[in-house]
Amino acid sequence: MSRRLPVFRIPGVMAGLAVLSCAVLTLSGCTGGEDSVQGSPVTPAATVPGQNGADEGGDVDFDAAIGDCVALSGTMMDAEIDHAPCGSENSNYKVVAKAPTQDGCASDVDQTYYVTLAGQEQGALCLDIDWVEGQCMTIPTGSDSPSHSPCTPGKPDTVHVVKILTGTTDEAGCPDEATSYYTYDERQLVTCVAEV
Repeated sequence: MSRRLPVFRIPGVMAGLAVLSCAVLTLSGCTGGEDSVQGSPVTPAATVPGQNGADEGGDVDFDAAIGDCVALSGTMMDAEIDHAPCGSENSNYKVVAKAPTQDGCASDVDQTYYVTLAGQEQGALCLDIDWVEGQCMTIPTGSDSPSHSPCTPGKPDTVHVVKILTGTTDEAGCPDEATSYYTYDERQLVTCVAEV
């Protein structure tokens, strides 16, 4: 399963989000607050093998470390990015790598947030959806951004994250209750989901 996500830019120094295929994500190195969607905070976790890349530099005028989660919204010409606790209803993406240009991100990241100055890319944040096992995400089919949401039965475009598999692209490892999956081919990850 793959999908295209919206492209964003912020005014002034041209910044944006490149549109790339949707893949898999799990949580690593994030902490959640008491406002997490399912009522229990997301605690720090070890880095999921294959998920996070390196900090290769670049400057996006937004201070975020690998493993930080963000709230990203807006449009291509008017993007808004802010810090958000991983797993919270405000978080929709997680920084999985940093690069001098968006081309330096893994080919299977869900999104890139990048800054250009005088037509030259200055830096990029490589982003994946902030998937959290046991929580639900709404993944709109339109141009809206993904979001954490309650696991309300029948809610359109909403999936329950059943399991995150590492070191594989074989969805056969997903639990029986999974009805779909998101695969990150380059980084060898699969997010198993079930419709709510």
